[in-house]
Amino acid sequence: MDSVRNLPLLKDYQAYLRVEKGLRPLTCEAYDSDLKTFAEFIDGRHGVLLTAAQQDVAAFLEHLRGHGIDSRSSARKLSCLRGFYRWLLLDRRIHHDPTVNIESPKAWKVLPKSLAELEVVDMLERSSIAASHPQAHATALRDRAILELLYAGGLRVSEVTALSTGDLAQDSGHVKVRGKGDKERIVPVGRIALEALETYSREGRPHLARISSAGKGNWTRQDATRLFLSIRGMPLTRQWVWHLVKTANVKASPHRLRHSCATHMVEHGADLRSVQLLLGHADISTTQVYTHLALGRLKAVHREHHPRGRRSGSEVETNADPKRGAGQIQAVVRGKVPGKKTP
Repeated sequence: MDSVRNLPLLKDYQAYLRVEKGLRPLTCEAYDSDLKTFAEFIDGRHGVLLTAAQQDVAAFLEHLRGHGIDSRSSARKLSCLRGFYRWLLLDRRIHHDPTVNIESPKAWKVLPKSLAELEVVDMLERSSIAASHPQAHATALRDRAILELLYAGGLRVSEVTALSTGDLAQDSGHVKVRGKGDKERIVPVGRIALEALETYSREGRPHLARISSAGKGNWTRQDATRLFLSIRGMPLTRQWVWHLVKTANVKASPHRLRHSCATHMVEHGADLRSVQLLLGHADISTTQVYTHLALGRLKAVHREHHPRGRRSGSEVETNADPKRGAGQIQAVVRGKVPGKKTP
């Protein structure tokens, strides 16, 4: 790669993503990796990022396809290139965007995989039993709190590891989460998860924090306020939380628990807007994928609430549900129009 011309450009773009766009470090690293992959490719074609042409981008996508890279990953890399060249164009460093008119690789829409409710209940009950033992270690209290929080709030693993003690509001029953783009949101947690967090904060974390204070090493002030600590008193890593969830259930992962949270809420009647706010999705179209997983629930709701939803068509009645508001009427066809007297 032509480090003389490409690396300073990539460094400027990284600063733009962090400072002006407010993207999180992990997102910036992913963009940097994709751009360096493209830079290495066009270096083999005796080009640099600033002089890349539409043919280079098309050849790069074909190169990815030839090396077995799936269309979903290729589409992500193309999206990264579009953002990069849009920035160059706005900054007047180039006069033409080489990604214009490049068609994004078609990808199958992958439905998120979730656990069955019984699988989640079994996993959480086992962690609860371990944490409720009279001689339970601080780590058992911590592990239960993490598992309960992942499922109750649908948090991303990076959001869990970034939590500080001040983010937990026990009185109001919520946590303050910093998601993608460093955007903050308030996530309510249920009674059971809140109890697990309170027990860990009261009995587990102080013990782990004492270990950390005995050998601070290269600690920062931010590390000292992290909510979840390791047995050595250090902040937990994403990889460690992933291992914890895998140990609890080999079919599970932190992100699968997030999908399970959303899927089970939709199945139990939650509206998409509420689920969107809980998960921190910027676009509700991202949340709509859960309607495919809860199709059975949607069919049941349609049969219950739509005037012609019942196949028998033999009954009609009106029933205002006070929990859903007076404006929502359940109608079941009985063979006569409601309110009309029969002669």
